[in-house]
Amino acid sequence: MDAQAVAGIDGRLRMIAAEHRVAIPLAIESGSRAWGFPSPDSDYDCRFIFVRTVEDYLSLFAKRDVIEMPLEGELDVNGWDVAKALRLMLKGNAVVIEWLTSPIVYAADPWFRDEFLALARRWAIRERIARHYLHLGERQRKAYFADRKRVEMKKIFYALRPAAALRWLRLHKHESIAPMHFPALMEECDPPSEVRAIVLELTAKKALTRELGVEFLPAPVSQFIDAEFAAAREAFAEEVPAVAEEAKTEAERFFHSVLSRLSRSGDNSTRNSGASS
Repeated sequence: MDAQAVAGIDGRLRMIAAEHRVAIPLAIESGSRAWGFPSPDSDYDCRFIFVRTVEDYLSLFAKRDVIEMPLEGELDVNGWDVAKALRLMLKGNAVVIEWLTSPIVYAADPWFRDEFLALARRWAIRERIARHYLHLGERQRKAYFADRKRVEMKKIFYALRPAAALRWLRLHKHESIAPMHFPALMEECDPPSEVRAIVLELTAKKALTRELGVEFLPAPVSQFIDAEFAAAREAFAEEVPAVAEEAKTEAERFFHSVLSRLSRSGDNSTRNSGASS
């Protein structure tokens, strides 16, 4: 983590909080640096959850539920409204959950992260999360592996990660939140030894290779990805459970608690700024 880049992200978060009149109780790294397979020139992908004032939520004219900053050099900074994040979590959007479990934190109110994550652990529907990863992985697979030849290394990981998450979900039948950090995910999903060895080699090579570096797609890795997608299509083929009314009630209660604690006039800022892991 480059200190100047982290300082740039901190500055953007402060600017966003001031200009948009929002609190930012969570800002994390969401890209390859947090996943554990960065390249030397990987971007910094800061994602954050923001909270508007009560007056803004009560306004006749609803404000956007996303804040997007222009990409500046290696800094990519964007965020979602807490209400949007809560709704997507209940729908099984794994992106929100990954934000809550990122190992790299730029700014955070610990209570917000802990309570939101506890809510996700209680109510995130594993079948919906599995379908999220399956659609994500198959999209990457079709887009970049059609000829099974040389592909950008990062694209290999972009399909490998959903495949490993799906395997993890199949093996951990009573849990719904797979590790975000890819090395931990691979360790816990217990892949074939040959795949494990190849992934370790690719990870080490990617750490020394620029983002556009290419690599031949190893047959064991391709077979692992395809096998896990096929197994997931079968394992999670049943009708997806509906979101429980109790889950909606708890999410609503948490939302109101967040507004009460963060939306007071003059309380719009980032907390505990500075990357940590």
